[in-house]
Amino acid sequence: MGASCDWKRTRFTMDKDYSLAVKEAFRYLWNKGWVYRGKRIVNWCPRCQTSLSDLELEYQEEKSYLYYIKYPLKESSNSKYQMPKYIIVATTRPETMLGDLAVAVNPKDKRYQNLIGKKVILPIVKREIPIIADRRVDIEFGTGAVKITPAHDPLDYEIYLDLISKKSLEIGLEIGLDLSLEIPKIIDDSGRICEPAPKEYQGLKVEEVREKIIEDLKKEGLIEKIEPYTHKVPTCYRCHFKIEPLLKEQWFLKMEKLKEIAIEAVKSGRIRFVPKRWEKIYFDWLKNVKDWCLSRQIWWGHQLPVWECRSSGGGKLEEGSGKNKYFLSLKKPKKCPICGRCKPKQVEDVFDTWFSSALWPFGTLNWPKTKKEVNFWLPSDVLCTAKDIINLWVARMIFMTLEVCHKIPFKDVLIHPTILTKEGKRMSKSLGTGIDPMDLIKDYGADALRFGIIWQYQENQDLRWSNDAVIAGQKFINKIWNASRFVFFQFDKKIYLNFKKNSLSKCDKKILKELKRSKERIEVLIESYKLGRALRVFYQFFWNKFCDVYIEEYKKLDSKQKEKSKIVLGYVLFESLKIAHPFLPFASEEIYQHFKKFLKKPKSKLLLIEKW
Repeated sequence: MGASCDWKRTRFTMDKDYSLAVKEAFRYLWNKGWVYRGKRIVNWCPRCQTSLSDLELEYQEEKSYLYYIKYPLKESSNSKYQMPKYIIVATTRPETMLGDLAVAVNPKDKRYQNLIGKKVILPIVKREIPIIADRRVDIEFGTGAVKITPAHDPLDYEIYLDLISKKSLEIGLEIGLDLSLEIPKIIDDSGRICEPAPKEYQGLKVEEVREKIIEDLKKEGLIEKIEPYTHKVPTCYRCHFKIEPLLKEQWFLKMEKLKEIAIEAVKSGRIRFVPKRWEKIYFDWLKNVKDWCLSRQIWWGHQLPVWECRSSGGGKLEEGSGKNKYFLSLKKPKKCPICGRCKPKQVEDVFDTWFSSALWPFGTLNWPKTKKEVNFWLPSDVLCTAKDIINLWVARMIFMTLEVCHKIPFKDVLIHPTILTKEGKRMSKSLGTGIDPMDLIKDYGADALRFGIIWQYQENQDLRWSNDAVIAGQKFINKIWNASRFVFFQFDKKIYLNFKKNSLSKCDKKILKELKRSKERIEVLIESYKLGRALRVFYQFFWNKFCDVYIEEYKKLDSKQKEKSKIVLGYVLFESLKIAHPFLPFASEEIYQHFKKFLKKPKSKLLLIEKW
């Protein structure tokens, strides 16, 4: 399509040199103490058998039900208040109640203030659990009382962690949570019910056990009501299987310092987003970002350069640490540095693919072998990308380059619109709504397709595709080609493109003035990335001012004035080719090569490197 790439720098993220960059960057972060292995709720795909980041999820609307379940209150003879028999909990996932550790209400909810600190009997499991208070509970959802299942819900896990550290005890009540009880994980990696759930449910799939639990609850009279409920459920972006939030041990990267430097780089203006409104997505994600789960359990990718001591003397790994049981080594260790006797095993986890992608600005520049190219090339001028990967890729390139190289990776982030169908739908091969660019190039040419894209380019909204703009581009290229042929016919010998002001005709002066004005305007528009507007200004100048007016005026001149004005004719065409080149690189370069035959001492071999 006309991109002028340095093909010597072609890179694939699994290349040997790039793989070294991945390992070195990880070692840098490890030595900073920012890498740790810990239990967290991860997005687990039971089909792909791997964890996924929040940004790798797709959400599908699902028609389901909201189940209102009665949790019997443990009777208390010491209570001064008349206690209800039940607290009713609303949930879309009754199957996870087998792993409940508490029921939570909002401390501002007047309906439940007398119940905070009381105990309920967990249905089916028959275990006592407390009623706790937490500000994060949505008073408007269901009954305002929710179940807390720390092993299978990220918010529940956060609430649980705060609870055991006494951060969330709003009114200083000792609620009697059994801290010796290990967080019960009742769904396994394959998406089936496992121990410590009651035996009659073990081995069943989530959908199967949901039906069985509802039947059992109905038998006990513990279902208040069931309402239809439509909500969006997360699915795996690879296979579209439903995600299970599971509590698992994974490798994490602390984000506190990294998010601060990424926010500062944009707030200070060192990096700017175009259009500026896309900054909000960037800031919103960084302000709420959680520690980055770096590990994946897929077979393809960069294996973590982390080794496990297999001796019993290796010790238990402390969360938040990379020591004791695990150690880092970029090469296979000859002996275990922890116990000095075992054959350590490399962990099988691979890096999240976005970790290697985050290193792209400097991983492609022979880092860490040399810093010379990094110092010369960074920061680059502009990253042109889509809105979908502002957080997946752009933010991560920014904080990784800043932290590892102490430089911003690029000055501007140009967020281009997404090309949609005429009806405003996303293009899709499977739905048959996609357009193959190669077909358009075959029918109209690469330059015509470039023209069609840029012509329809809007800075503030997505682009509804029309082939009409490509056809218009083909006609415009034809116009430039024919105008150029006409100009070349005027030259019977080689010329310099230098004209004397006192030899200019009235129409010469006018077209030169129009050229200067258009060129200045186009330059401002290109520098502010208003590319569609820039192309329209050039189109208007060349077709209307140069071809329709000036060339027609030139034809009417007498032979003596024509001899003088043909230099202006050639000069305006030459400058127009320079303007055309960013938009129509192939046709403009081809015409330039013909043009050089008529020039005395042409300055450049290529139009590409002519001065603007």
